[in-house]
Amino acid sequence: MEIRSIRGMNDILPEDAIKWKWVRDVMHEVLERYGFREILIPVLEETRLFQRGIGETTDIVEKEMYTFEDRSGQSLTLRPEATASIVRAYIQHYLFKTGKIEKYYFWGPMFRYERPQKGRYRQFYQIDVEAFGSNAPSLDADIIASLYDFLTALRVPQVTIELNSLGCPKCRPAYHKALKAYFSDKQSALCPDCKTRLVRNPLRILDCKVETCHELALNAPTIHEFLCEDCQNHFRHVRNYLEDLAIPYRLNPLMVRGLDYYVRTTFEAVSENLGAQSAVAGGGRYDGLVRQLGGPDIPGIGYAMGMERLIMILQDSLNTLSWPCDIFIATLGEKALHLGISLASKLRRMHQVCEFSYEPKSLKAQMKLANRLGARFSVIIGENEIQGKSIVIRNMETREQMFLPLDDRLSEKILALLEETP
Repeated sequence: MEIRSIRGMNDILPEDAIKWKWVRDVMHEVLERYGFREILIPVLEETRLFQRGIGETTDIVEKEMYTFEDRSGQSLTLRPEATASIVRAYIQHYLFKTGKIEKYYFWGPMFRYERPQKGRYRQFYQIDVEAFGSNAPSLDADIIASLYDFLTALRVPQVTIELNSLGCPKCRPAYHKALKAYFSDKQSALCPDCKTRLVRNPLRILDCKVETCHELALNAPTIHEFLCEDCQNHFRHVRNYLEDLAIPYRLNPLMVRGLDYYVRTTFEAVSENLGAQSAVAGGGRYDGLVRQLGGPDIPGIGYAMGMERLIMILQDSLNTLSWPCDIFIATLGEKALHLGISLASKLRRMHQVCEFSYEPKSLKAQMKLANRLGARFSVIIGENEIQGKSIVIRNMETREQMFLPLDDRLSEKILALLEETP
């Protein structure tokens, strides 16, 4: 019986992997310009990390985590998001003692048990960006700027930032009370999940995608009516900095994000021509999370984006990408194959992508293979070339051919020819 991949956990085949690689290359280039350094974290964590970090009333913890006991009886969970794990690493390795703002980025798989659908899977990949050590609104703006520049470099069309403030522990309780009062009169119209949220965390009702709940939320009190003076000033400065940076944004008082740890600035990047599901990335400030997970009282801010959704958005512009092949070496006969393997090795050490046929084939068949691989040039080595001590090199686009002497400097001459040819 054929063994297939687990539902919602997909293979990424080479023709798609080249697109993922391009996105990652842009990620490294843009984020490192902003001073972020790559961090790698484990796939498995103690379950309590996510219970304490994400919040026990969230859908992720209540319904979606892959949790199991190992042989020692310890409860472990496949990471459903990266922020809690990065905070754990920040605390465990005393990275807060460096005396500077720590900025990290990460790329890798996450796991959530939810209904698979286009762009959303049970194993999915995220890019995650985090910064620790300052609650300055200028850091908020710089983080948002890195997201905007990243998406612009990826050529995501018409990016706009949606912006909100969720207040702080000082001003949010009054807002919770106002939301409870507003939705209590409308309980009968709420979905079953939101009836539970009304008791446990009414803020989450604003994030509900059920149409009746969303309609009710449109007329709910907004957080901006309840922000304390510090939160108002912080939010005003963030908006001013974004205007200085010419980053387009609009206020969205209904945006709360899906995790309990967010405070003050929250944001999403949306693309204007993606229809209803326009969100590309999102994040916000989580000033109490480091302390909540056992570390010192150090503020943090970050964002995440799903790779599958990015690839889906960029599909048309990425379809022209292919794995490169600089040189294909066609060999005729065993002696020619020995020379071809040696030449391929030298060219690869000179950072050229080089392929050859491992099995004996006719020259016509090898040229077809070179075309399928998209080779820029083909080198032809046969008995006549060995006897004449020269090889044929063919430009696969123009079909022009030239001869090069078969000597110790052959690889250097081929490299020079490649560099001269656009």
